[in-house]
Amino acid sequence: MVEKTTGDSTTKKLIVLCLTGMPGAGKSTVANSLKDKGFLVITMGDVIREEALRLKLALNDTNLGKLMVKLREEFGPGAVAELVIRKIDPVLVSTRNGHTAVFIVDGIRSIAEVGVLKRVGHVRLLAIHASTDIRFVHLKERRRTDAPLAQSDFMERERRELDVGISEAIALADEVIANNRLTISQLETAAFEIVTKWINSLM
Repeated sequence: MVEKTTGDSTTKKLIVLCLTGMPGAGKSTVANSLKDKGFLVITMGDVIREEALRLKLALNDTNLGKLMVKLREEFGPGAVAELVIRKIDPVLVSTRNGHTAVFIVDGIRSIAEVGVLKRVGHVRLLAIHASTDIRFVHLKERRRTDAPLAQSDFMERERRELDVGISEAIALADEVIANNRLTISQLETAAFEIVTKWINSLM
C-alpha cells in the first residue's frame, strides 16, 4: 500500500512548502487561499480520505482517525507522506527542463513526514496556531463530515493528533502564525508573504 520513493538529483529542484497545526487552527483556509493563487496543493487529510474510500469506510472522524493511526503503525510515522509523494511524482517531469515545481502540502503531523518529503526536494514548514476554544468553533462552523459533534469528540481528536507527534512539528516549524485574533484576510496575507519569501530564497 505504502511504498518508499527514492529521490534523485532532478527531484531536488522541487520545493515543498508544508502546513502544520492542530485541527481548526486555519491550515485549510491558508491552503485554499494558496490554491486560489495557482499553487499546487495536496491535503494529507484528503489522501487519508481517499484511502478510506478505497477501503469502503464511512468518512467520519472515528474511521479517519483510526485509519491515520493504522497507516503509521503498519508503515511507519512517515506513511502518509509516502502517499503524498505518489501524488507529487507525476509533476516531477517539469523539474527536468530547468523549471522548479512548487507544492503546498497541507496537514503535516510529524517531523518524520517532513523527513520523507525532504527526499524529493527543499522543504519548509509553516505552523498555524490558535487556542483550543477558537479551533473548536472553527471545526464546528466548517461542517465537514469529520467535524466533532461535541467537546468530548474534539478532545479525543486532540489527543490523537498529539500522539502522532504534531506538537513536535509545530515546535520545530520554520515560521509560526498566531491565528487567535487575525481576520481571514490577515491570515491569508501573512501566509502568502511567508511562502513568497521562502520561494524567492529557494529558487
